Amino acid sequence: MRISLRAGAVAVAAVLAAAGCSGGEDPTTTGSGSLAGQSVEVAGTWSGTEQANFQAVLDAFATKTGATVKYTSGGDDLAALINSRLAGGSPPDVALIPQPGVVNEFVRKGAIKELTGAAAEAVAANYSPAWQQLGQVDGKLYGVYFKVANKSVVWYRTDKFTEAGVQAPTTWEEFVKVTKTLADSGVSPMAVPGGDGWTLTDWFENIYLRVGGSENYDKLSRHELPWTDPTVVETLRLLAEYWGDAKSIQGGNKGAVQLKFTQSIADVFGEKPQSAMLFEGDFVAAEINKLGKVKVGEGARFFDWPSVNGSKPAVVTAGDQAVAFKDTEAAKQLIAFLASPDAAKIMAAKGGFMSANKNLDTKVYPDPTMVQLAESVVRADLLRFDLSDLTPQTFGGGTGASMWRLLQDFLANPADPAATAAKLEEAAKKDFGGK
Repeated sequence: MRISLRAGAVAVAAVLAAAGCSGGEDPTTTGSGSLAGQSVEVAGTWSGTEQANFQAVLDAFATKTGATVKYTSGGDDLAALINSRLAGGSPPDVALIPQPGVVNEFVRKGAIKELTGAAAEAVAANYSPAWQQLGQVDGKLYGVYFKVANKSVVWYRTDKFTEAGVQAPTTWEEFVKVTKTLADSGVSPMAVPGGDGWTLTDWFENIYLRVGGSENYDKLSRHELPWTDPTVVETLRLLAEYWGDAKSIQGGNKGAVQLKFTQSIADVFGEKPQSAMLFEGDFVAAEINKLGKVKVGEGARFFDWPSVNGSKPAVVTAGDQAVAFKDTEAAKQLIAFLASPDAAKIMAAKGGFMSANKNLDTKVYPDPTMVQLAESVVRADLLRFDLSDLTPQTFGGGTGASMWRLLQDFLANPADPAATAAKLEEAAKKDFGGK
């Protein structure tokens, strides 16, 4: 599940949609170029700073091609906005959609156009096979991931590690040992923000990808493998090993279930630190910087999610996928531009953005930490999208979803991995429509 810091955008988008407005910026227009006289509308979830940064990308496209470009923000209700527009016969030309499951649904309906020609060539030239595969449905290319996330990193305070005499671990056994050493030194090792269930799905996914492997990960996301499979039980057992030691996690099990994600960042990297570590994605860096108490790359650093039983480096990712709802020349050229390093460079330089474009010069990122995070994503041999975002929304996609709720229950009392696996399987049978 993706972190959303755009809560206000939902209500705004709903009001605008009801009023028949787009909620976008005024169109950017230039007078000359190969697309002069043509228009293209782009819809996405972004608002505020993200929208302003993306507007610079669209402005560059308008200047290059002469097209009139308009951005429409759908906030967290983007899929609903697109469905409404499709029903009215006027979808946006291009949309940046964060959930692969939503993209797959639109492809099944025949609403999204296959990428061919210059767009497909740009994707092939600028993205690794792993990232090309993530943009495919049934072997055909429909999307390109413009903005991505690295959700396989653990952030830590360097001063707490130094005081305890520990170093960043690379294996699960070392991770557990570092945690116990921190606890023995009188420091709460890990903040687990179980008050936001999506963070717990990320814990599960990172361990499962390393325990079950990529093939089982894919099968589990489609419920082609039961959630009672031994690989699931083993993953939950490892979670129980970590979460079951009350000294390992801030506030113990009951406290962790109440802790919210935003508060957990302050509890580790704020003025009065309570814990030494926090697991979550690259986007934590921007939140640490907002606190202004420690500097990312110095007082705050990260290590990659540790290897389990000798597993190879792997990354769980999320991202916004650009897809075309219209088969126009303007839509095709815009997709090709978004797949280019030129487009990624504009937004990367502004910060708070990561690209999977292998031809983007990483020197453009504003700090060395973002360079490291981006290179991990681009070079990953084993890459999989956030599993909860691949499942039906009732199972893994929101507050009250089965996976969220059951993992919160497990965090509160991680005593019986097999029983939790059975509950997950029971929920999956219902949420996947009996599949």
